[in-house]
Amino acid sequence: MNDQLRHYANKLAYEIDSWDLKCAIDSGEPIVVIDARSPETYQSEHIPNAVNLPHRTISGENTAAISKTSLVVVYCDGIGCNASTKGAIQMLKLGFQVKELMGGLDWWKRDGHPTHPHKSHTPQTQCGCG
Repeated sequence: MNDQLRHYANKLAYEIDSWDLKCAIDSGEPIVVIDARSPETYQSEHIPNAVNLPHRTISGENTAAISKTSLVVVYCDGIGCNASTKGAIQMLKLGFQVKELMGGLDWWKRDGHPTHPHKSHTPQTQCGCG
């Protein structure tokens, strides 16, 4: 496999877009969605049924109830935030199968998917990766 082909194959192995995530959730695939932002930004708006585990607090204790056979999808605000990357690293270290949501909550909303509580698309003034 050449380097470019390996690069694109790796992207698909490590990332998921909002369309594929929504389809997987709707079809009942074993997925746990983790919001790696602060509790305050999670309370303000999040993907429905997402679990709030701020990346700085992820541990074996607070992830014990998550099945290691489920795909864990980690997200944050979007391109300007790296909480999802930090959360993905922590979950990988704990032995989970992980993908990062491309574009985070921002792209999820831009693609027209629901949030809880529902809000119209408005830019945030600060990053929620706290």
